Amino acid sequence: MKSALIKLHIAVFLWGFTGVLGRAIELNEGLLVWYRLLITVISLLVLMKWQGVLQKIAFSTVLQLFGIGAIVALHWVCFYGSIKYANVSIALICLSSAGLLSALLEPLMTTKKMVLVEVLLGLIGIAGIYLIFHFDASYRTGIVIGIASAIFSVVFSILNKKMVAEVAPKSMMLYELMGGFLVLSILMPLYLHYFPTTRILPSNKDWLWLLLLSWVCTVYAMDLSLQALKKISAFTQNLTLNLEPVYGILLAFFIYNENRNLSGSFYIGFALILLAVSLQMLRVLKLKRH
Repeated sequence: MKSALIKLHIAVFLWGFTGVLGRAIELNEGLLVWYRLLITVISLLVLMKWQGVLQKIAFSTVLQLFGIGAIVALHWVCFYGSIKYANVSIALICLSSAGLLSALLEPLMTTKKMVLVEVLLGLIGIAGIYLIFHFDASYRTGIVIGIASAIFSVVFSILNKKMVAEVAPKSMMLYELMGGFLVLSILMPLYLHYFPTTRILPSNKDWLWLLLLSWVCTVYAMDLSLQALKKISAFTQNLTLNLEPVYGILLAFFIYNENRNLSGSFYIGFALILLAVSLQMLRVLKLKRH
């Protein structure tokens, strides 16, 4: 159990590191995600073929997974777009509201009943984002894109729940990322038309960060989390995932000194979001005991 928890925390730390790498890579957000998907899909295909764990699934299921993968790709594009237009801390603050936004969106997309307490906690989190949005005008574009990223993340999670029982996790991830890559490849000419860039190919340094992002923070982190999930509950994993934005923000403070550029409204907004997440964690723990 102890080793499983260590593996899980390493995976969550690596996921928190993706924001730092996103800022280091000089490509625009669309190309960054396209190259990340390309490297990850090829790597996973080779790895899973070698391990003999590639699962064959029905064509109708493949199409569903491709659709979910398109949402993942849009989530990543918005996440890295938020970093480019604001910074790592702002992007992660917006992403940390995903769990709270799900309290508002899941009842609209599924048969789950709306829980008043979860809605109130969600509103506290949104109030925190509004505070940052209202007082830090320079980050408004980044915040809007970051909220879009969080919404795509919630929609992805809700749709993914329905697929877990049908497809093995590794195969599910591979097909989803393949779908994301194909959809993004189709959209890329249009994307580059509206968001032109002078750099299409990664620099040598960008290749290094992209390989680190794909191999270590995606493939390796996913493998660690799957290993951990064999010995711990999904509940423990989901609870631990709340630390991802915290790790990412601390890394951004340490590496990029982002705390120097953030006003007091950021910390008030962050405190409100942290309060909402903490109350939700305590609430879930209490319900789990009963």
